[in-house]
Amino acid sequence: MSSSSSSSSSSSSRSKLLDMIGQKEVTTILILFLGLTTSCLLLYKTAYPLQRLSVNNLISLVASPFPPLANLKSSEISQETAKRKISFNEILENASTKNNTVIITTLNQAWAEPNSLFDLFLESFRVGQGTQQLLKHVVVVCLDGKAFERCSQLHPNCYHTETSDTDFSGEKAYNTPDYLKMMWRRIELLTQVLEMGFNFIFTDTDIMWLRDPFPRLYPDGDFQMACDRFSGNPFDTDNSVNGGFTYVRSNNRSIEFYKFWHKSRLNYPELHDQDVFNRIKHMPYITEIGVQMRFFDTVYFGGFCQTSRDINLVCTMHANCCIGLEKKLHDLNLVLDDWRKYLSLSENVQNTTWSVPRKCLED
Repeated sequence: MSSSSSSSSSSSSRSKLLDMIGQKEVTTILILFLGLTTSCLLLYKTAYPLQRLSVNNLISLVASPFPPLANLKSSEISQETAKRKISFNEILENASTKNNTVIITTLNQAWAEPNSLFDLFLESFRVGQGTQQLLKHVVVVCLDGKAFERCSQLHPNCYHTETSDTDFSGEKAYNTPDYLKMMWRRIELLTQVLEMGFNFIFTDTDIMWLRDPFPRLYPDGDFQMACDRFSGNPFDTDNSVNGGFTYVRSNNRSIEFYKFWHKSRLNYPELHDQDVFNRIKHMPYITEIGVQMRFFDTVYFGGFCQTSRDINLVCTMHANCCIGLEKKLHDLNLVLDDWRKYLSLSENVQNTTWSVPRKCLED
């Protein structure tokens, strides 16, 4: 009897002890749960201060206490997004040559579409003589998000510049207000490049790079510019100039010149950068600045205004004197066809004939 009574008493004690432990565990769990819930609430309200909290929100918070990303696809959290955060200066440094020179072009969505001008531009570097190695020095400044997205798929050095006041994504008709804004944004950007200490070749995207142009740059001259038509004298400021291809050395003279050029737009609100250049190039202040100007021969830097007269020497061909994206595309494809035929020959051409301009001559 005593043995049975002792066993029963012992069993009762263990039961009470287990009950006490269970209550403590439940209490601990409840405290932890309440603490977690409070933390989640605070975290949620911090992340979404204007959003009301529902029961469904609370359940999802407990299941996953970290606020969700705002419906971002995994492809959007990509290297492209990371590239946006790289500074312009860092991109220029990564792309620059040993003597601190970069090749710069600008791009918008219309020219960045598949099989559009940007594709032809890159292709010209690949089929040109001594130009493929220059691609790593090319910085593409994108004027809208779509252009940046496409550029990032094709080229490593792409930079998205914010242009909040104007949408530059579509094709801009020549000399329209948006076209003028785009041209002056370019001059502003190139001024910044000079101020950061980089020399540059600026090239329009509708220029085909057929040979390495660096050996054809003048050894002197702060500012060197292509021509629609070349007079025969590289010092003649009355050459018919074209701002689509320029080589500029970074120094105090060139920086001051670009600042003055950009500021002068205010005096000529209906003119684009090239026409304003023609208005200011003879001004006394340009002489005072002391900037040395040189102008390129179209035999090396040709275009549709005046084609290169020697395909054995040509470095670039520009779709100038041509208005309209489709016309440019058609005729630049012919330029590359002419170039490929030339490369297939075993000897130099005696008389240069081009298949262009063709569609660009049509009204």
